[in-house]
Amino acid sequence: MEKVALFATCLTDTLYPATARATVRLLERLGCGVDFPLGQTCCGQLHFNTGYRDHATGLAKRFQHTFDGYDAVVTPSGSCAGMVRDVHPKLGAGTPRTYELSEFLVDVLDVTDVGAYFPHRVTYHPTCHSLRMLGVGEKPLRLLRAVRGLDLVELPKAAECCGFGGTFAVKNADTSTAMLADKMRSVLDTGAEVLTASDNSCLMHIGGGLSRLRAGVRPVHLAEILASTEEEPWAPATR
Repeated sequence: MEKVALFATCLTDTLYPATARATVRLLERLGCGVDFPLGQTCCGQLHFNTGYRDHATGLAKRFQHTFDGYDAVVTPSGSCAGMVRDVHPKLGAGTPRTYELSEFLVDVLDVTDVGAYFPHRVTYHPTCHSLRMLGVGEKPLRLLRAVRGLDLVELPKAAECCGFGGTFAVKNADTSTAMLADKMRSVLDTGAEVLTASDNSCLMHIGGGLSRLRAGVRPVHLAEILASTEEEPWAPATR
């Protein structure tokens, strides 16, 4: 793999930069050279989902121009990868080969043991776009099962939505809150110390609820777990 570009996503770049750094560290450890094109912005999902098709089209074409020429574009977001692959072509934009992180590791690099070490009890939430739009299936779980020291606990009713859904959480706050309560109950039933997922948006939503409950469960992106080693262990990000 000669030229790999990181698409950080606007949410990760703004609020969770540790996830982007972890993605780069992981990919470089596996022998990939990683670029971060400075022209990248939003994938346009927010605009498209709220009816601003023209704005989304402009962002889709900017994405195409920014990432043109790379062998692969890797993003730590199933949601944004799904937008690029499924919606951008409908907006008339060419689509560079774009992968959610676990897809790239398993399908392209053909690796499940990435040399990670993470001695914590963990449960995994499969986000809606990664599960339903991308069909990543067991790939994140295969990666997690290979992490040394990690105690992986199955999440009850894992396939149920957490209730975030971008603007859905704003427009349908009561329904979103009820869905979040169900998801938090499932997380707490596992007794996990850490909740992981492939989208910071879902981790933000669920983690915010758990924080308000003072539940003691920490949301950690999949990339940060996979980047953690005995020599360079994961540490909570400070803001």
